[in-house]
Amino acid sequence: MVQIRLSLLRGVCQMPAYAAYKKGFFKDEGLEASLNVQPTAWMIPEKLAGEDAHFAVIPWTRVAVSESRGNPLVLLCGSGDEEAAIVVRKGLTPEDVKSIAIPQEGGMKDLTAMGLMKRLRWEDCEMIRQPSGDGAIIALFGQGADAASMVEPYATMLEQLGVGTVIRRTGDLWPGAPGCSLTASARLVETNPELVQSVVNAFVRGAAFTEASPDESAQIASRYIGVNARFIREALNFNKPNINAIRNQTAMQSVLELMTKLGYIHDMPTNYVNLRFLDHATKQ
Repeated sequence: MVQIRLSLLRGVCQMPAYAAYKKGFFKDEGLEASLNVQPTAWMIPEKLAGEDAHFAVIPWTRVAVSESRGNPLVLLCGSGDEEAAIVVRKGLTPEDVKSIAIPQEGGMKDLTAMGLMKRLRWEDCEMIRQPSGDGAIIALFGQGADAASMVEPYATMLEQLGVGTVIRRTGDLWPGAPGCSLTASARLVETNPELVQSVVNAFVRGAAFTEASPDESAQIASRYIGVNARFIREALNFNKPNINAIRNQTAMQSVLELMTKLGYIHDMPTNYVNLRFLDHATKQ
């Protein structure tokens, strides 16, 4: 068995990886996978560059900017799809919002919020920056902010607990936009394509299992995400993993244009998507 290290986050967008691990799809490919759930996405690119992790499921936007930062990464397979949601504290209308909690710059939670500011007429709102998505959720729950940007299943969880109301999602801005995606370093893709193909094969099976068996998948995911499976199962009605999301060049270009406007990037990235492994996996 070939040993691999896989860095993940917590959320619906990660469910193909949870399922692939729990159902033995990595082992079917001759891989002994170890999972490491990280507290926040911005820490993971350095782990991939330093080979502390071989693969990860992280926001595609962080992959797009990696080459300019000296550690080029490559998108291999979609996972998250239209994954961020804006939640307003219960009892408030969008017109009442004076502050919004947003995680670190550069992820889809941040970009979804920034892209919706004008549409929601929140240009004058106070932005309360948090070091992680968890921080934004806590700021809303603790009434330190009137609204927050987050991923599923947390948005659905807060609605069902009566804490807040989802008013917008990433898909309202960029239909079909990818979110967290299966990623590896450009070096690993070049030097060990057989290994990359095996991981993509298992991941694609994990996504198919999530779609075909949502109840069991929610139970599996609950152990990694740390919330009740009923919230995860309900969240799948709004936000399903999508392996083909990284094919949506129209949405991705629009996101990159916003990143340029915000000063997050200065040049349009290239060569950060490799679809050949996904193409092969879906044709088997």
